[in-house]
Amino acid sequence: LVTADLRLLAASRLQVDESQLTGESLPVDKGADPVPEETPLAERTGMLFRGTPVVRGSGEGMVVATGMATELGRIAALAEASGGERTPLENRLERLGRTLGLVTLGIAALTTITGVLAGRGLFLMIETGIALAVAAVPEGLPIVATLALARGVWRMARRNALVNRLSSVETLGAVTLVATDKTGTLTENRMTLTRLAVEGGDLPPESEAPEARVALEIALLCNNADAAAGDPMELALLAAGERAGLDRAELLRRFPREREEAFDPATKMMATFHRAPRPPDTGFRVAVKGAPEAVLAACGLADEERRRWLGRNHELGAQGFRILGLAERTAAAADESPYLELIWRGLAVLEDPPRADARPAVEACRRAGIRVVMVTGDQAPTAAAVARAVGLGGGDPKVVTGRELRRAADCSPEEHRRLLEADVFARVDPEQKLDLVSLFQQAGDVVAMTGDGVNDAPALRKADIGIAMGRHGSQVAREAADVVLKDDSLATLAAAVRQGRVIFDNIRRFVFFLLSCNTSEILVVASAPLTSLPLPVLPLQLLFLNLVTDVLPALALGMGEGGPGVMERPPRDPKEPLLGRRQWLGIAGYAAVMTAAVFGALEGAFRGLHLGEPRAVTVAFLTLSFAQLWHVFNMGRSEVVRSPWIWGAVLACSGLLLLAVYLPPLAAVLRLTPPGLPGWGLVAVASLVPLVVGKGVAWGRRVL
Repeated sequence: LVTADLRLLAASRLQVDESQLTGESLPVDKGADPVPEETPLAERTGMLFRGTPVVRGSGEGMVVATGMATELGRIAALAEASGGERTPLENRLERLGRTLGLVTLGIAALTTITGVLAGRGLFLMIETGIALAVAAVPEGLPIVATLALARGVWRMARRNALVNRLSSVETLGAVTLVATDKTGTLTENRMTLTRLAVEGGDLPPESEAPEARVALEIALLCNNADAAAGDPMELALLAAGERAGLDRAELLRRFPREREEAFDPATKMMATFHRAPRPPDTGFRVAVKGAPEAVLAACGLADEERRRWLGRNHELGAQGFRILGLAERTAAAADESPYLELIWRGLAVLEDPPRADARPAVEACRRAGIRVVMVTGDQAPTAAAVARAVGLGGGDPKVVTGRELRRAADCSPEEHRRLLEADVFARVDPEQKLDLVSLFQQAGDVVAMTGDGVNDAPALRKADIGIAMGRHGSQVAREAADVVLKDDSLATLAAAVRQGRVIFDNIRRFVFFLLSCNTSEILVVASAPLTSLPLPVLPLQLLFLNLVTDVLPALALGMGEGGPGVMERPPRDPKEPLLGRRQWLGIAGYAAVMTAAVFGALEGAFRGLHLGEPRAVTVAFLTLSFAQLWHVFNMGRSEVVRSPWIWGAVLACSGLLLLAVYLPPLAAVLRLTPPGLPGWGLVAVASLVPLVVGKGVAWGRRVL
C-alpha cells in the first residue's frame, strides 16, 4: 500500500489499483515519464498516490506530499468543508413551529381578554388561555414525524437501503436528479468475456469452433489469476474458460508452463512458454496476450490484414469494450524472445456488463420525473457505452469529459447549458464531482449523489442526499453518506425515492389532520366568550383531547404505504411549503365545520333537550372528539379506509373516550357526565357532519 504521494523516478511493470481514488475499475499502468501539471488525476501515470495498493511490479520514487497534503488528504479536507445542508423537512417543520407559536400566543391572549370582558371568571379564562396555548400547538407533531420517519427507515432497510440520518429520508422524495457512479451501480463491477473476435467472425466464448477454442486456450495459458484473486480481466478469461468447459488445470498439465515474460508497460504484452505435450511435437508453445495494437505489430500479417484488425479493435473500443489481442508461436527454446513472428488468433472482447436492474431503474426514475446522469472516473467511450445500454439520455447520451469541465463561475452561458444537459461526465476527479453537485444545486435541482470510493466523499457530503455503496464501497464513503445501499443497486435507490415520497405524503397528511383538529379547538374555545352558551370544552378536557385522541389517528396516518401512482408523478418543487394555500384553506374550512357542529350540538343539548350544563358540555366535548376522529377518513380514499392502523386508532380512541365518560375517577377529573341516549344521538349526528361535508366536497371536486 502506497503511504505517501510519490513522483516516480523508475518503474518496472508497475500497476496500481486507483479505483477508490479515481473510480477507474482496472489497475493502472505506471511509468517514470513526466506528465503536464494540469493532467487529470486519473491520467497522472508518473505519480503514485497515498492509499492505493500496488497490484504488480516495482518502482522507485520521490515523496512529494504526506498527510493532509496528499490527494487523499485533500479529498478528506474537501469532505470536511462540504458539510451537508439542513434537509427540507427540518426547514419546513422549523418554519411551521415558529409560525404556530406566534399565532398561538396572540390567540390565547385575545381569548383570555375577550372572556374576561364578556363577564366570565378571570381565573377560568386565564386557565383556558393557558390550555388553549398548549392545545393549539400540535404536541404530537414531533413524535408522529419521528415515528413516521423511523417507519420509513425500517421499510427501506427491508429493501437493502440503510439510513444514516433519519431526517434525510423525506429528502429522497424531493430528489430531481440522481448523479450515479458507473461501476457497481449501473454495472456489475465484474469483468466478463462477452465474445471472441476471430477469423470466423465474432463468436461467443462457449463456441465449439476451432478458432474460438484456440483463442480461449491462449487466454487461459497466458493467465496468472486463480479462482480467489487476480487481475479483473484475467479472472474474466478464467471464468469464460470454465463456462466453455475448458479446464485450465488440465490445460496446464498438457502444456506445462516453463517460464513467463511478465507484462511490461513498454511492450504492453505478456507471454508464457509451455512445453509441447508429446512427441513428435518439440519445443515450446508460446501464448501471448496484450494491447491489440502491440500484439498485431508483432504478428506476421499483411499490412491490409493488420489494418483490418486495427479497425475492428478501434470499432470495439469506441463501443466501450476492453480489448485484448491474442497470439501464439512455437519456440525451439524457452529463452527465445516471445514476440517474434507471432500467429494472430483474434481479440478477446471484455466488458463490465450493465446490471439487469439498471435499465428498469433508470426508466422508473424517468417516469417519476427524475433525471439520471452518470459521473465517473472511467474513460468516455466506456462510460458512453454503459449509458446507452441502460438508457441514459434516451439511448443517445451527451458526454462531457473532465478536461472540458470548468467551474460554473467561469462558464459561458452556452457552456453552462451544455453541462446541465449532459448525461455522462467521464474522467471526473473528486473536486470536479463537487463542482458538478454545486452546479446542479444552483440550477434548482435536489441532488442525490452515489459513490463508493474515497474520492466520492466530498460530493456525497455536499449533495442533498449522499448515497454510498455497501457491498463495494469504502468506509469513508459509507460514513459520509446519508443512505447506504447494501446491494449497490440503482433499483434500490429508486425504491428509496418512492419511500421518501410516501413519507412526505404521510407527513403532509397528518400535519393537515393535526392542524385542522387543533384549529377547530382554537375556534371552539375562542368563540365561546362571544356566545351566551356554557364553555364548550374545559381546559383539562382540551388537554386530554389534544394529547390522547389527536395523536393516535395522526400516528396511523404516518404509517401509510402509499398508492400505486407515487412514482408516476413528477417530484414536488423543493421550495414548495409543507402546507400550501390550498391546504391552509382546507384546514380553515374543516375547522369551521367542526366548530359549527360543536356549537350546534351544545345549543341542542343545552337549550333544545334541556340536559343541563354538565351534560351539555359533555355532549360538546364528545362531538368535538368524535368529529376529529371521523375526520381522519377525510385524509384519503381507499388507502385510508383499508389501513388497519387507522381502524386500530379509531377503536382505541373510541375506547378512551368511553372510559373518560364512564370511568368515575377519570370522569370526575375531566368533569364529564354520561349524556344519556338523547345526548348520544345528538353526538352521533353532529360529529358526522364534518365527514359528510368533506366527502361531499371531495366528490364535487372529482366530478367537476
